[in-house]
Amino acid sequence: MNKVTTEENKRVVLRFNKEFIERGNIEILEEIVADDFINQTAVGSVPKNVDGLIQFVTMLHKGFSGFKIDIHEQIAEKDIVATRKTIHATHTGKIMGHQATNKQVTFNVMDFVRLRDGKYIEHWGQNNIMQVIEQL
Repeated sequence: MNKVTTEENKRVVLRFNKEFIERGNIEILEEIVADDFINQTAVGSVPKNVDGLIQFVTMLHKGFSGFKIDIHEQIAEKDIVATRKTIHATHTGKIMGHQATNKQVTFNVMDFVRLRDGKYIEHWGQNNIMQVIEQL
């Protein structure tokens, strides 16, 4: 087992945000998400594993385009990275029954990620995504 530094963990979280969420690159998950990953805040019927991550980001990319993620703060201690970020996008596709409006949207997100050997193993998060979708 390699000892991964907090700075390396912060870089993994940044890659997850930029490559997976912002660009929709699903292949990156093999590198940075462990097989036993659990999303502690997955809602409804969304699986709490890596399949749920793919399902959620695929849904977002069908409804929105032009993703840009601004990382405001990242704080790392031991095996946890906390991030406060803003996701900007344009509503260009159908999502949850809402037809495209071409509105610019902003999602505010705070999350905590636990990592092991440079890979996500657990996630907790708070965001306003449902409130933004309801306002479309």
